[in-house]
Amino acid sequence: MPVAIRWSVFVVTAAIAAAILSLLRIPAALLIGPMAAAVVFAASGRPLRVPPTLFTAAQAMIGMMVARVFTAPLFAEATKRWPLFLAAVVAVLAAACMIGFVLTRWRVLPGTTALWGSFPGAATTMVLMAGEFGADARLVAFMQYLRVLLVAVAASVVARLVSPPHATALPILASAFPPTDGRSLVATLAAATVGMLAGRAVRLPAAALLGPMVLGALLQGTGWLRIELPPAVLASAYAIVGTTIGLRFDRATVAAAARSLPAVAACLVALVLTCALMSSALVRFSGVDPLTAYLAMSPGGADSVAIIAASSNRIDLPFVMAMQVSRFALILLLGPTLARRLARWAKPQVG
Repeated sequence: MPVAIRWSVFVVTAAIAAAILSLLRIPAALLIGPMAAAVVFAASGRPLRVPPTLFTAAQAMIGMMVARVFTAPLFAEATKRWPLFLAAVVAVLAAACMIGFVLTRWRVLPGTTALWGSFPGAATTMVLMAGEFGADARLVAFMQYLRVLLVAVAASVVARLVSPPHATALPILASAFPPTDGRSLVATLAAATVGMLAGRAVRLPAAALLGPMVLGALLQGTGWLRIELPPAVLASAYAIVGTTIGLRFDRATVAAAARSLPAVAACLVALVLTCALMSSALVRFSGVDPLTAYLAMSPGGADSVAIIAASSNRIDLPFVMAMQVSRFALILLLGPTLARRLARWAKPQVG
């Protein structure tokens, strides 16, 4: 089949998959849909290839998207009660590390893959960073998005049981081409390019992702930049990243993911339940309501947690997001070191 026809068939398949997942309100549907379609194409022997330049540009856009989250109100919320935030963040990270350590010890997944897959950060960021640090990005993606799905389902069920949603809070999908500030968009693209090049110059790991993220956060925090990212740009970035990761799956990788599914799913369910139990302690020491504490302690999936939190007027949304973002920032700082050391400690146990 000619490459042009294969790409046409793939684009249609990926669009249908993303649309179905969106209708089912699955988190990150625009990423998971193309990734699932790409896995099917790769495993069936119909290889396609995303140009490296497109993949790099997509990572830069996701880095700027993450930078946009680091706002002054979130920092104020986190610093106001920093001992509580630090204890809660470390507790969730410790539980995730334990899950990753167990999966590594049991040899469910190779190397540091299980540890990166367990980290409760932004799933796409963890997948991209894991590949830079030698883990199998394909299996990390499998584990991360399975966790995101479990967290989203569990949080949705709990939120509906505890607090019925109010009609005006559910977010409506914005137009793909809303009114855009042209100057801010150009400045955002320029900052992403400079951040990527600077990250490579200083040999920053995952430079295409972390360089724009660091520079974007600094410029936004100092008031020099208003990050402008139209939905169409972000949708394209998610689709490119999902497609690139999915096309790396071959039949052997799909078989490995299928074999590890029972153990991985059981450990992820255990992680979700552990975080739910820890939320009771957060209720006692912070004074927030149980649903706010539960969503704040949910292991990752910050975007889906934010949507769920916005569906109830009883939830302290700044508290939830400050907790989620604080944990993500800590994982960005400690993730590579933790993954290497825990994998090294696990090796004698499995040898």
